[in-house]
Amino acid sequence: MTTVTHQDRKARGAYYTPPEIAAFLGRWAINRRPAVVLDPTCGDGIFLQAAGQELRDVGAAEPDIVGIDIDNQALQQTAERLRQDDLSATLLHSSVFDIAPGMLVEGGLQADAVVGNPPFIRYHGHSGEMRSAANAAARAQGVALNGLASAWAACLVHAASFLKPGGRLAMVLPAELLTVNYAAPVRDWLRSRFGRIGIVAFRRLQFDALANVVLILADGQGGTDQAHITQVEDSSALDRIDPFGSGRDVALNSEKWSVLLLTERQASAYRRGVKAFAELEAEYGRVELGAVTGANEYFVIDEETRREFGLAEGQVQRTSPPGTRHLAGLEFTEEDWDRLRDEGRPVWLFRPDSEDQAPAVEAYKRVGERLEIPGRYKCRIRPEWWRPPTSTPPDFFFTYMSHRFPRLVANDARVTFLNSMHGLHLASGAPSFVRRALPLAMLNSLTVLGGELGGRSYGGGVLKLEPREAALLPVPSLEVLETFWAVIKDEWGYLDQQLSIGERDPVVNRVNEVLLRSTMGMSPTRVQLLQSACDAMRDGRLGMARGAR
Repeated sequence: MTTVTHQDRKARGAYYTPPEIAAFLGRWAINRRPAVVLDPTCGDGIFLQAAGQELRDVGAAEPDIVGIDIDNQALQQTAERLRQDDLSATLLHSSVFDIAPGMLVEGGLQADAVVGNPPFIRYHGHSGEMRSAANAAARAQGVALNGLASAWAACLVHAASFLKPGGRLAMVLPAELLTVNYAAPVRDWLRSRFGRIGIVAFRRLQFDALANVVLILADGQGGTDQAHITQVEDSSALDRIDPFGSGRDVALNSEKWSVLLLTERQASAYRRGVKAFAELEAEYGRVELGAVTGANEYFVIDEETRREFGLAEGQVQRTSPPGTRHLAGLEFTEEDWDRLRDEGRPVWLFRPDSEDQAPAVEAYKRVGERLEIPGRYKCRIRPEWWRPPTSTPPDFFFTYMSHRFPRLVANDARVTFLNSMHGLHLASGAPSFVRRALPLAMLNSLTVLGGELGGRSYGGGVLKLEPREAALLPVPSLEVLETFWAVIKDEWGYLDQQLSIGERDPVVNRVNEVLLRSTMGMSPTRVQLLQSACDAMRDGRLGMARGAR
């Protein structure tokens, strides 16, 4: 039998589940009674093995278990695993999306329990006919998924279509179920499809998916407005919990469910705090994307290149270099831009006027043609490949991809920006003090926690917020900001310096003291709960990155 390698499994999103998790989910799904059990993406058969053992324990003479997988080698592994326990199963070599409900075996079949670990294929690898079939299967259950949806989302929805009325669903899913925008239709579907939802969350990375996971347990019909959340350290604790009795009930709504990952006291402190805060875009201005050039290495040039070709201002624009590491403090000044220019950083955006046919411009266009830049996708779809989009310089840069926390940085240099950051344009009539006060005030623990809850974790533990997520960040109102600024403005220079040299914690602590404690009257306990929640969520995503290494 051919060995299935880690790379093969990674390409299919096939990250196999530890036995403790499979046993826990199988035990709950079978519920001490004979049952027909389906694993719609059975992989190496760990769930079918656990289900077969559980069914024997409850007296089923010939356990009725069914597995589906698109990979024939995985099915061979499943068959061998089951033989070792003197078990057998109906194994179907197929994509689960090619099988309609009620057609698992000849004569039709509905499952009492569906268990499994659907493939963790990201949207960029989930394409073509497979994506079309997956989205069609989800639509058949009333769930419309967008182009960013990963494979697990459609698989979860389609898997439930095989259940008998009142049957049980028990699956391993990426924790992004709770957080990402594209999963919102799945969250709404779960609330309306099942009468009861349980979620088990882990504080540590569990297996080689290199992404945090949660366990979803759902049964009944008719919908629910709450979930029962239980948090455990790792899978070794699963045999000691009651998935609907060991944790707490939490109200669900149409927004993200990431708040479920907080403790009850942390969640309460956050909800109370948010009620007294405003939303970033609604209170202060418009969040927008940075420019997408399609080829930064060509369009964003350094001073030496500008001089070599004789490009004049008007043919290039001053810009903040790609990335955000140079944005260490609370503002980005003309002096900062000059320093980066003198250091040889790319600080000019090539963007001549449409009518400009100067020799310098034409010479630099020819360089792009030799590099085949016009054939790049973003360049190819523009009317003029050599003229990338731009925007009015924003009042603030927003560092939307962060290891520590997202930040606002005042754009005092008045330069344009690229898609490695977002921009915030202040609303007309905003008081002048906002430019200094808002970047500092946003370092409070409630806003930072809002970023953790509203964003999502990417490779390396990076926290990313899309423009809509940034727009909804909880921030102090203008009235509160003015009071905060009156107290802290004399410390601004010192705090900016501390932030610039990487001393972030003292700055956050001081902002918390002045804004949350003194200005807003929060108790020390509430502030500490907010800070501990920030620390836990940040440590969790960075811990996953360390686990990936």
